[in-house]
Amino acid sequence: MPRFAANLSMMFTEVPFLDRFDAAAQAGFTAVEFLFPYEHPAEEVGERLKRNGLTQALFNLPPGDWNAGEKGFAALPARFADLKQSLDTALPYAKATGVKRLHLMAGIANRGDRLAIEAFYKSVAWAAEFFGPHGIDIVIEPINARNVPGYFLNDFGFSRDVVQELRLPNLKLQFDIYHCQIIHGDVTMRLREMMPIIGHVQIASIPSRNEPDGEELNYPFLFTELDRLGYPGFVGCEYNPRGKTTDGLAWFKPYAGVKP
Repeated sequence: MPRFAANLSMMFTEVPFLDRFDAAAQAGFTAVEFLFPYEHPAEEVGERLKRNGLTQALFNLPPGDWNAGEKGFAALPARFADLKQSLDTALPYAKATGVKRLHLMAGIANRGDRLAIEAFYKSVAWAAEFFGPHGIDIVIEPINARNVPGYFLNDFGFSRDVVQELRLPNLKLQFDIYHCQIIHGDVTMRLREMMPIIGHVQIASIPSRNEPDGEELNYPFLFTELDRLGYPGFVGCEYNPRGKTTDGLAWFKPYAGVKP
């Protein structure tokens, strides 16, 4: 049975961020993820996790100036110093939360640019080698161009090749089913092909990015497929609730309370 992690950047936004840990636990989640914790002290985030008996499934490395449109800088040759600094910034949060996987964002760059490709490979390898001694995986995630125009990492095949070519034991693919369906379709076959390198899965309905309870994909089938494939990781609920978060959790009731 899949182990679901509530995404606290998108769910339970009816309450302040630190209170969302309590809300997720009360709703039956045993794990959480979020985009960025850096506006709050690492110790406070860790305390909320511990208080609620929650596992931290994932969070993102610092992306640069998010409000100005930056989406990471791993593929930006001139920003390698920022990339290295971002790892130091994230480490205390990783230690405080006990997280085992961190998402490295590529940034807005042209994937046809040789220098951007070289910068991305260099940054990914550097990040994986930095966090390896801490027992932490680095995951890279293809993101569709409708949500993030110009994002460098916008193809699952290219992402697979990066993971396979670098051959780093703690480098994995973050497989967001929502993004995969928009970019390529044929989600089930891609899951089957890429399962050996998948380190994290995320879900949302397509095309609305709401609760995974309808629209284009048959999520109950995909959840069963993840079990059949032996996927051992978490499934992050990275969706925008249609209304109050708890009003849209009927889909989750069969899975509530499943332990990490």
